[in-house]
Amino acid sequence: MQQVARRGIHFMRRLHGANIPEDMIVEGQNRVIDASLTLIREKAKLKGELVRALGGAKATSALLGIPLGHNSSFLQGPAFAPPRIREAMWCGSTNATTEGGKEIDNPRVLTDVGDLPVQEIRDCGVDDDILMNIISQSVKLVMEEEPLRPMVLGGDHSISYPVVRAVSEKLGGPIDILHLDAHPDIYHEFEGNKYSHASSFARIMEGGYARRLLQVGIRSINSEGREQGKKFGVEQFEMRTYSQDRHYLENLKLGEGVKGVYVSIDVDCLDPAFAPGVSHFEPGGLSFRDVLNILHNLHGDIVAADVVEFNPQRDTVDGMTAMVAAKLVRELSAVMSK
Repeated sequence: MQQVARRGIHFMRRLHGANIPEDMIVEGQNRVIDASLTLIREKAKLKGELVRALGGAKATSALLGIPLGHNSSFLQGPAFAPPRIREAMWCGSTNATTEGGKEIDNPRVLTDVGDLPVQEIRDCGVDDDILMNIISQSVKLVMEEEPLRPMVLGGDHSISYPVVRAVSEKLGGPIDILHLDAHPDIYHEFEGNKYSHASSFARIMEGGYARRLLQVGIRSINSEGREQGKKFGVEQFEMRTYSQDRHYLENLKLGEGVKGVYVSIDVDCLDPAFAPGVSHFEPGGLSFRDVLNILHNLHGDIVAADVVEFNPQRDTVDGMTAMVAAKLVRELSAVMSK
């Protein structure tokens, strides 16, 4: 993936070096961007029409893949995750019923609008300032089709910033965020990259898109992470005190007085024993049942969510982490739908 991205960037540099007119390049980029967003728009429109024709729903989870990995500070494998998660969701080794009894093969519960073609957009020389806006636009296109709510498949954690921004702007105000992760991802910048997957929640809090940010599962945090947390009023729940915090976290009430709740799950919130297919192994994490207990008992209107940082290139040969990520998506989608 990294080599493919570099080829696209080098190609664009050669065009600039050959004195190709800038307006020609920009016009071409805009055509690719328009085509990419048209694909998401039309698929969301079709799926929304289908749900309404079937009798409608108050909320239907809509899968939207954002296969982006270049803002990862270590490995870029999360760019390959969305199709692997879908494959695991529908592989036939289990049925379509969630633990709460909802059927995810019911399009009124879960539908799919496909992937934003991130690599194709980057191959045209589009920079991250523009790319983040494109991601936000794609999320808004899904939200325009009632009753669809974005269930975003990452991708690295940098995607959470443009997704949350879009949700907050579309709903007209801040939201509460439940963020499950081994890391706080709140560096001001990481390695000079303001869009790093380690900085996404700094961008979210700077933008005023969240009222409350609760970070659960934290066990790799330095002084900057704690200082940034204090600066933005983040509620950080570290694994070293999880036994004391468990009752509170398994009975959360969020979203009152704001536009709803956003849930962001980095797969590395789980102990590597449950999910080895991640870029950053951080022992001492949450169990899978811990995460499900938090999600199933959450009181609040989930308006959008993401599952990020699954890295298929580090998964077991039988795809264990793909199944873990798929079940997270299934259960979270069921909680969001109504």
